Amino acid sequence: MTTSLLPVVGGDLRVPLVTGGTVPYANLDVAASAPALGSVAERVTQLLPYYASVHRGAGHASAVSTAVHEAARRTVAEFVGARPDDVVQFVRHTTDAFNLLATAVPGEVVTLDVEHHANLLPWARGGRRTVAARPDLGATVAAVAAELARRPAALLAVTGASNVTGEVLPLAELVAVAHRHGARIAVDGAQLLPHRRVDIGALGVDYLAFSGHKLYAPYGAGALVGRADWLAAAPPYLAGGGAVRSVTLDEVTWADTPARHEAGTPNVVGTVALAAACETLGSLAPASWAGHEASLGDRLRDGLAALPGVRVLRLWDDATDVLGLASFTVAGHPAALVAHYLSAEHGVGVRHGRFCAHPLLARLAGDAEAVRASVGLGTSAADVDRLLAGLEHLVTSGPAWTYGADHRPVPDPRPLPAWAEGATSRESLV
Repeated sequence: MTTSLLPVVGGDLRVPLVTGGTVPYANLDVAASAPALGSVAERVTQLLPYYASVHRGAGHASAVSTAVHEAARRTVAEFVGARPDDVVQFVRHTTDAFNLLATAVPGEVVTLDVEHHANLLPWARGGRRTVAARPDLGATVAAVAAELARRPAALLAVTGASNVTGEVLPLAELVAVAHRHGARIAVDGAQLLPHRRVDIGALGVDYLAFSGHKLYAPYGAGALVGRADWLAAAPPYLAGGGAVRSVTLDEVTWADTPARHEAGTPNVVGTVALAAACETLGSLAPASWAGHEASLGDRLRDGLAALPGVRVLRLWDDATDVLGLASFTVAGHPAALVAHYLSAEHGVGVRHGRFCAHPLLARLAGDAEAVRASVGLGTSAADVDRLLAGLEHLVTSGPAWTYGADHRPVPDPRPLPAWAEGATSRESLV
């Protein structure tokens, strides 16, 4: 029986059921936001007594905060295999990273039509050309090559792994295609990095963007790592303190990267948490990490495929590397009902909707929404089995509770935690 690989905060959480009592929470919504690793929470607890403003404080706490903040930059760079002259820009999340990079790209950007909105919407302002993914990965890479050959672009921006299907893209091939046609390549690593090591130096990836909240460090920081020249030539992402060398009422001399694009008081807690996650993930034995992921992913997909009326969404016929997630539809049951039912009657957390990838969902499911289940380092086989058992009961017997027009349980007797002040009902948290 596969157990969790690493302890996570909330791994022992119990949640109430509408039918009474509590059960251990089966968190299968890790692809949306991963819980904090235990090691990350411990590092944050160590830091908090020393938390202070960085870079210009003379006090001891400020010196400690400055030291760990800049050390975090080096840790992140090492974790992703950054080149010596690459820059690590701390940002809020992947969306923030690509909005920053969009201000610096000196030309058009080519993307696929399967991208998360974070890697689709920011490029529109500078000229985006979108390539439709083909039914297999080989043809998709060829279509990208044809588009870059048809008209040059400055950047190819692609996801490392789909947040809808979990299918991993052939990054080495896409890097070669981009560089052969004179373009740089930016990779959305938000879904890939929590499951696979990515060495941008070895691969030749020019930019990698990712979020701490998906990398078991949900403290509000992410990173954009890559070539410094475009970012050094771009106007500051935000105008404000910390991004300048000198200021008069008439002139501003801006700082170099990374300070140039990090105006305001930095999120030291977030950057230290992100570095702690990188340290922990970097210490994992590749075989144990891959084995845990493959075992749970196969268990999830095989179990879903065996259920009547359940259709797992796939994009590429030849995709052999798939993350531990699956999006699916259940015939006769709206996605929102499935998700609320699994939570209310089985204590299972999943995602439902269009997953910030509306064009891809439209291709795969038409007008319907889907349900997504995703595993992580804190997931066990028992969590996956509870999901599958709950779905089997739904498709064979239907729900035991009543659900309203919005698919929420009616009534919903589950109490909120006492500390959730101001939340007078479960709906007020939505």
